[in-house]
Amino acid sequence: MSVILKAENISKQYRLGVVGTGTISHDLNRWWARIRGKEDPYLKVGAVNDRSTKADSAYVWALKSINFEVQKGEVLGIIGKNGAGKSTLLKILSRVTIPTTGEIKTRGRIASLLEVGTGFHPELTGRENMYLNGAILGMTKAEIKAKEQEIIEFSGCERYVDTPVKRYSSGMRVRLAFAVAAFLEPDILVIDEVLAVGDAEFQKKAIGKMQDISKGDGRTVLFVSHNMAAVKNLCTRAIVLENGTSVFEGATDEAVDFYLSQNKKQESIPLEERKDRSGNGDFLFKDISILNTGNEALTSLLSGDFYKIKICLKTIVKQTDVKIRIQFIDNKGAVRFLCNSYFVDTKILNLEKSDSNYIEFQIAKFPLPIGNYLIQLTGVSTDGIQDDIENALEFNVVGGDFFKSGREQISKEGVLVEYTFKKVFEQEDLD
Repeated sequence: MSVILKAENISKQYRLGVVGTGTISHDLNRWWARIRGKEDPYLKVGAVNDRSTKADSAYVWALKSINFEVQKGEVLGIIGKNGAGKSTLLKILSRVTIPTTGEIKTRGRIASLLEVGTGFHPELTGRENMYLNGAILGMTKAEIKAKEQEIIEFSGCERYVDTPVKRYSSGMRVRLAFAVAAFLEPDILVIDEVLAVGDAEFQKKAIGKMQDISKGDGRTVLFVSHNMAAVKNLCTRAIVLENGTSVFEGATDEAVDFYLSQNKKQESIPLEERKDRSGNGDFLFKDISILNTGNEALTSLLSGDFYKIKICLKTIVKQTDVKIRIQFIDNKGAVRFLCNSYFVDTKILNLEKSDSNYIEFQIAKFPLPIGNYLIQLTGVSTDGIQDDIENALEFNVVGGDFFKSGREQISKEGVLVEYTFKKVFEQEDLD
């Protein structure tokens, strides 16, 4: 495959607090440096793009030294926290704004969907905006006309296509904008988080269309999303941005795992030092962690993925007939589900005196939907409850494709279970 897009040393600097370059003296300093062939003096003073810290400089690097290549027909995911620089990067790639340093090299037409209604004139109808957007992309009127009906049908806005766009809902604008961008056959399609505005049915159609564009037509897609299920389902490779820099580039699954591991919270008090516990204390919980298949500890999980709950115990005296229970509790205090070693292990669990006994629960398909949760740990032996800690670990579920249907489960209630579905016709009942 050939390289269709190349980003070389892309950086973008903004001035905080004001619009523009700042004072006249700053402009004069920049001009004088340029006349002498020197670097812009204000490129050296920018702070790191960390939105959670107080600014110590008048300038900030929204992006810093980004380098990557995209092959023709590839679907590249760009993921990261809010403020990591994802949208800024897409705006530079789409030529909406220019980089402070570096350059973008592309081959072919680029179509962008960065914000709701980007490139649409509110006073023009949906049909008129189709032709306007096509002309901007370099399409002839005949080429747009040939795609017109396909665009209208895909968008599902046929009734309103001759109505001014200013009367469209945000979801209708996204539907039409995506249909225009996808069907006018750009060589590179750039999609920001904007698809989240659409409903579940449209998101599924849009992801299917992007798969067709990349696999069937051999076109390139750049996709930004916080929906990790969509990223895993669609992208062939991914980049993780953090504070304006690229911190990981590689296979999609590995990139998502890296991104989730970056969200791990650092507990201020180790589990073994916690005082808010009850029980006889003949054995104590020292540590608990949730691990993925790569044995990385996470506190941001995906529904439907495989995880291991690893527990370390300190045994003061030998214990017999030990039972370990993990309760998964939501932010309302309700127990969503629990794991108990006694339920699944037919052998009696005995523990010798030791500073470190390790026990592991494995959950093949994690069943919790999106939300914040905590774990309550309870250890029981023949002498009764030995240790009980209510908030042993906090974690959150950020998304996931539990049913492998290509769409995220948005319900926040209950737990997710495997099941099948089919429509039963009356004729079948009679048979």
